[in-house]
Formats: sequence, structure tokens, C-alpha cells
Amino acid sequence: MPKWSRIAIAAALAGALLAGVLLFPVDRWALALVGWVRSAGPAGAILFAVAYVAATVLLLPGSVLTLGAGFAYGPALGLLLVSPVSVLAATAAFTVGRSTARGWVSRKVSGDPRFAAIDEAVGESGFKIVFLLRLSPVLPFNLLNYALGLTRVSLRDYVLASFLGMLPGTLLYVYLGSLVTSASEIAAGHGASAGGWQKALYAVGLIATVAATVVITRISRQALERALDRKRAAPAARELHT
Repeated sequence: MPKWSRIAIAAALAGALLAGVLLFPVDRWALALVGWVRSAGPAGAILFAVAYVAATVLLLPGSVLTLGAGFAYGPALGLLLVSPVSVLAATAAFTVGRSTARGWVSRKVSGDPRFAAIDEAVGESGFKIVFLLRLSPVLPFNLLNYALGLTRVSLRDYVLASFLGMLPGTLLYVYLGSLVTSASEIAAGHGASAGGWQKALYAVGLIATVAATVVITRISRQALERALDRKRAAPAARELHT
């Protein structure tokens, strides 16, 4: 398929997704789902999980569903449901991103040893980077899934770091959802505040954002230096063999 065709298809899909988010009452549908799963038993939990994974892959906001899980199941059961489901959803989006675009990224970086070295270094320190990025409140959760799929981080490190890094935020949102008395309060933003805990989590997230920036910068600089050293050493090695 020609390059311009792939670009046109990607643009069309992105436009359709954006139009769907803007034109369709996604939040209202999410609230309707929350209201239904509360009294639907195991079937409701299964449908909730399917909807959460679909929303994540389609880059739709999942905060309403996370709050809704707390409202429907309470803080303990809500966390037991949302935590593994959110990791499953993130992994699904990560896999889609890696399977559709990782090959293209690999071909691009293979032509430049500097980018290839940086990509390899990110893979080696993937757990640390993913964990810090997951704690960050600045980077969009759903978009980050696809962005990390383009790196060389291993699936194992991605899943484990995502689980640990998303757990504090998931716990907070589920807890806030458990404090509301009706599903409509979630959409209206009338849920009770977690006060100091919410501020503490946000502060930790901001610190993690800075730490992730520092770590990524340091890893990139070291990888670039190694790539340049190999490039400078290559002519000398060829001379020794001639």
C-alpha cells in the first residue's frame, strides 16, 4: 500500500474517532452502563470489562468508568475489578500500537545508529520509565499506551510497571466513585473530594513526571554517546583489518 494511502486511512480513522467523541454522548452511555452493571451481577462485571477495554483502545476517557466501578461495587470490589481490567485494556492498546506501527519505527531508526541506540536503551530501562510515566498526571493515559507500544520496552516490563504505576490513581478514582450516591453525580462532578490524599497523589505524580524526564534524558544522552563512540571507532577497526 502506498505511503499516502496509509496516511489518508489513518487520518480518516482519527477524524471518525474524533467526530464520534464530539457528536455522541459517550459519557451518558458510560453512566447508563454503570447504572446497569450495579444490579446485573457477574454479567455486569463482564460487560464493564469489555466496555473498559474498548474505550481504552478507542482512546476514549475511562475516568467515568473507573468512578462508576467505585459507585457500583464499592472501593474494595471496584478496585479488584478495575485494576486488572485497566492493565488488560492498556496492554491491548499497547499491542495494537506495536503490531501496527512498531515495524515502521524500527525501519526508521535502523538507518540512524543514534536513534537505534536510544531505542535499545529505552528497552533496557523500560520498567523504570513506564512506571514513572504511569504515575504522571500530565500524560494522557490512553495515548500513552500507544506511544509506549512504539518503544522497545518488553511486554513483561510494560504490564508489571503499568499495574504498579496505575494502582494509586485507580484506587483514588474508585474510592471517589464509592462516595457518590447516584450515577448522575459522577457526570455532574459532584463526587466527594478525597482532600489531602488527592493532593498527595497529584504531588507524587508531578514528581514522577520530573523524574521520568530526567531518566529519559539521561538514558538518551548515554545511548547517544555510545552510538557516537561506536561510529568513531568503526574507521579505526576497519584500518586494523586492512
